[in-house]
Amino acid sequence: MKRFAKLLSLVTILTLVLAACSTKESGSGGKDADGKVTLTAWAWNVNVGALNDAMAEYQKDNPNVTIKVEDIGRLDVYDKLSTGLAAGGAGLPDIVLVEDDRIHGYVEAFPKGFLNLTEKKFDQHEGSFPPFKKELASVNGSFYAMPFDAGPGGMFYRRSLFEKAGVNPEDIKTWDDFLEAGKKIKEATGSYAMPLDMFKDDPTFRMMLNQEGVYYFDQNGNIDLTNPKAVNAMNTLKKFADADLIKNVDGWNGVVSSTVDGSVATIPFGAWYYGTIVDQAKDSSGDWGVFLLPAFEEGGNRASNLGGSSWMIPSASKNVDEAYKFLEYFSTTPDVQLNAMEKHGLFPSLNTTYDSDLFQGDVEFFGGQKIWSLFAEEMADVPTAYYTKDYSLGLDESIKAQADVFNGKDAKKALEEAANRLKDRTKRELNSH
Repeated sequence: MKRFAKLLSLVTILTLVLAACSTKESGSGGKDADGKVTLTAWAWNVNVGALNDAMAEYQKDNPNVTIKVEDIGRLDVYDKLSTGLAAGGAGLPDIVLVEDDRIHGYVEAFPKGFLNLTEKKFDQHEGSFPPFKKELASVNGSFYAMPFDAGPGGMFYRRSLFEKAGVNPEDIKTWDDFLEAGKKIKEATGSYAMPLDMFKDDPTFRMMLNQEGVYYFDQNGNIDLTNPKAVNAMNTLKKFADADLIKNVDGWNGVVSSTVDGSVATIPFGAWYYGTIVDQAKDSSGDWGVFLLPAFEEGGNRASNLGGSSWMIPSASKNVDEAYKFLEYFSTTPDVQLNAMEKHGLFPSLNTTYDSDLFQGDVEFFGGQKIWSLFAEEMADVPTAYYTKDYSLGLDESIKAQADVFNGKDAKKALEEAANRLKDRTKRELNSH
């Protein structure tokens, strides 16, 4: 009996300890014994600091809410998120950062996996974001993500190289203009017009497609790689390659190296590349400027976007209300978004930030240019890129087509072959052009 009593006592103690631990478990147990809530979040890189900063401000009026942000790497986030969703939500956090190109894919694959934010009345804020961000964060007319950072596109350029070649960036209106400018710069300085991992990535092609209002897929999910605008964009890239104006680099590190050493005159990228230039090329302060992507024809659209992300709330969260209220505050409060930009380099989607002193001010590192107002002004004109859940397959086939073109294949033929391969892999319909 004594042994049984001791065993029963031990079991009772263990049960109480486990119960106490479960009430303290963040993200899965709701409020703890003190009535406080610890939200869990998955994010990476500078987004972690932005979220923690926002919580520090939020706690001034909401002292019972805190956050634990796990910086687990971008691809690790997606691996863990996919695994958790497939397991019915097991082990998922209250908040997760998801890049815009993956939102629709996740919601289509797991329609019950995320909180429908429209049901929480997030629609009241839709006018605070540019149309393309709203569309990327919505599925079938409902918000499933809260827009966060964006990547309005531009051409980061070296002032000294342009000046040495006698090229005025304000005279570059079209891609043909830029081609001729690139030839002058190469002849005068030896620097290439732009860098590109020619056989492994297609960021410039994606920006070109986006500014033209087309993409790998159309609004109905049909394959659109053979669109004449896509063929024209690929042919335009080929002109730069044929003129030996593209520096073939090895991935991200190659782009950064060419930025630092001045072997390229421009870098076509999203606004977020500002942070890399300032961080990696400190000695070049004052030697930089920005102009918008050239248009394909005089007076054509020059607005584009590359990159961007939003916040989602897994349906399995036990702290749905608290997570929603905090993210609503984070996404729609100008001071929070301006801090994320000024301190962490994250360009806000929130359009109520664009009239601030930060956006209207001169940027010394960029020769005193008002680069942020330049980027902000294009946001309302950025067309929506329709990624679909098969975006990664579309990207793969687009890169193969680009490699074929750089190796000499006709652009129309290369894109037709890529489109047919993509049809076989996705079972999607081809657009006829």
